[in-house]
Amino acid sequence: MPGQPTYTISNTRNITGWLGIRLSRGIERCPSDFDVSFTEPYPGVSEVIVQEGDQVDVLLGADVVLSGFVDRYLPSYNAREHTIRITGRSKCQDLVDCSAKWTGGQLLNMPLLKIAQNLCSVYGIPVSLADGANQGDPIPQLNIMVGEPIYDVLERLCRFRALLLYDQPDGSLLLSGIGTQQAACGFEEGVNVQAASAMFGMDGRFSDYDAVRQSLDTCEDVGDGGNLIASVQDPTVPRLRYRAIVAESVFGGQDVAAQRAQWEKARRYGRSYAVRVSTDSWRDSAGKLWTPNTLVPINLPGLKLKPQTWLIADVTYKRDASGTNADVVIMPPEAFYQEPIILNPIAPDVNMVN
Repeated sequence: MPGQPTYTISNTRNITGWLGIRLSRGIERCPSDFDVSFTEPYPGVSEVIVQEGDQVDVLLGADVVLSGFVDRYLPSYNAREHTIRITGRSKCQDLVDCSAKWTGGQLLNMPLLKIAQNLCSVYGIPVSLADGANQGDPIPQLNIMVGEPIYDVLERLCRFRALLLYDQPDGSLLLSGIGTQQAACGFEEGVNVQAASAMFGMDGRFSDYDAVRQSLDTCEDVGDGGNLIASVQDPTVPRLRYRAIVAESVFGGQDVAAQRAQWEKARRYGRSYAVRVSTDSWRDSAGKLWTPNTLVPINLPGLKLKPQTWLIADVTYKRDASGTNADVVIMPPEAFYQEPIILNPIAPDVNMVN
């Protein structure tokens, strides 16, 4: 709520009195990150209240919104004041920065959640599966490349199972479906929106999508008879814009190419629309912080946008001399459909995109 204290706990110290704070979370932002500045309470160089590498919990009001580490400590001074700026990220930074560490580099016949828990346990990071999320059958074989970060390994698996992965306020990692929560209220012009802007695009969309294969049989090279796998049309694109998706030359490549044609249409539609709103509260009407991957209704006639229920993609909580507000990016759920892939070239699963 406006005026709430914002503070962090670092090495058992409570630090309050921020000059400014910016904390960002998002579906595609892993790890979450923060940037805070404050006036140093005493000038002695021997008294350092924050150091790089400190473990830190950042709270907005009574809610922990980030548990992680201080990445950088940036002191400065002038004739009038001595200030400190610190930046940091959640505990999941180690999954992004550090390589996977697993003896043998291979896991066999193991559920996705168990794979994630095993790999992340090396860095002490818990992993959970969101309610209603389907992790599918066990992964028959996973090969980890030398030097490959854990996040890259898990992101590949989550695309294979059509799941999202992002960090939680307690520093853990969550595997989730799309739009698993509904906010208590949305954003309505003249009610809780200070400013709003939108992007409506057509440059990334196409009217016709063909999934094709490159046949080695010269007798099938005439026309599309032997090459065409599937066709998908987007009638909302007003002129001919054609795109072909080529099947990978492995077992199952044709099935995945057909899925990918559907995915291209849906994803490109979703990425062609985005709304950014600024609101004077960090919370919805139920007192819950605005949270990524949450469905929210929006009613913004000033943007020539019909009422919609879209997904919070990214949220930035801010507080400085100009006041308290949250900047929220909202997009259609289709923007976050995961691209169908072949995990292994033998007997791949098929994940359909609706």
